[in-house]
Amino acid sequence: MVFIDVDLSRAQRLAIFGTVRGRRGSELKVLSAVETKMQGYFARIRSEVINRDKYKDPTGTWGTDTMQFRDEGEISYALGKQGGTRRKLERSSGAIIQYVGMETVCSGTKAERNRARDYMKWLFQQLEGPVYVWGWENRDDCTVVDIPTDCIGYITGNRRATLGVMEEEWGTLMFFMNESEEKGRGRGGTEKLAIFGPERPRRGSELKVMSGIETKSPGFFTRGIREKSSDFPGFDTDRMLFRDEEVSYALGKDGATRKKLEMASGAILQYVGHVAFIAGTLAERRRCKEFIQWLLQQRRGSVTISDIKDRDDVTEVHIPSNCKGWVTGNRGSELRRMEQDTGTYMFMALDAKGEERLLIFGVNPGSKIREGGRLHAERMVDEMIQEKLRDDERRGGGRRRTRSSSSEDSRRSRKRRD
Repeated sequence: MVFIDVDLSRAQRLAIFGTVRGRRGSELKVLSAVETKMQGYFARIRSEVINRDKYKDPTGTWGTDTMQFRDEGEISYALGKQGGTRRKLERSSGAIIQYVGMETVCSGTKAERNRARDYMKWLFQQLEGPVYVWGWENRDDCTVVDIPTDCIGYITGNRRATLGVMEEEWGTLMFFMNESEEKGRGRGGTEKLAIFGPERPRRGSELKVMSGIETKSPGFFTRGIREKSSDFPGFDTDRMLFRDEEVSYALGKDGATRKKLEMASGAILQYVGHVAFIAGTLAERRRCKEFIQWLLQQRRGSVTISDIKDRDDVTEVHIPSNCKGWVTGNRGSELRRMEQDTGTYMFMALDAKGEERLLIFGVNPGSKIREGGRLHAERMVDEMIQEKLRDDERRGGGRRRTRSSSSEDSRRSRKRRD
């Protein structure tokens, strides 16, 4: 975006460059801000805005719908705390949703606008009583999970806080569906939790819910369950069964280990009781299962990964022997810190010759200057190595040996950089 008029005595024109979707998102955000300062401005240019770029997207169905709010109370409810409700409607529907004055302006493809209209309708119906979506079985944007009645409060949270966190994390819309107030309220019964949004976020939300319910009601989802491995190349879900002692190790403190494996692999990884559910494409699922297997092998000793030349998800770094303890930290604490900062999975592994080197795994290759990804992790490792070598030199600990060792290992490291 750039202002193209320099005469400050009159209104300036704002030029917005980019895709149809990007331009419309920026335009509506600007108009929402302008309307708060100049009420009625949007009404004067409304027709021009609504019809701009009509049908000019790859689907040929791009357009804009509007809905009028009745009062400030409706706007506040539809906006949510810090705009959270508006964001979840936007992310789950795929449409651009912005509140401009007393209007909801919704831009997107026809399918996206239809979803946004449905979601907004159901949102306000919840103020009046139970909501039930007839024909949900035939919708391609809906997943329904049966929840034990005695777990509803647990999974909902105080004033819907728990559901809200999951909606914010995954970009979905979630609510309980009831045909009537009484249905499903008996002890031992279930109620239907509807999850709306794209396939991957829906699955992520569903597995998060299942994990929570399994904690409260062990066996509800996992009783009699078996391992599963799919060869479908697209989005699917595999299952791995853990032994009891493996679950806590694969979970990590506050779920840190699970999260790093999930981020590094690109798959959705959730533990439901003693079962690991792995959702994603075939490549993502296979990668995640490899990471889990290597993780569990580390409990028993060293891991050997002999051939990585055909992989595009790993960076190999050779570390001088006098720097290994410094880079890994006490019980791997430094590696865990770098993993968290970069979204990678890092560990020392043996090659085919039995030589130890550091492997940095992750679907995100990163860049030389930005944070996150394998290149960021490699930079952090290099910085730690240089810090250790400088410290050794200051102490007079073998200047000549350290320098030659550093040069040799740097050459070896560059051979494996992506």
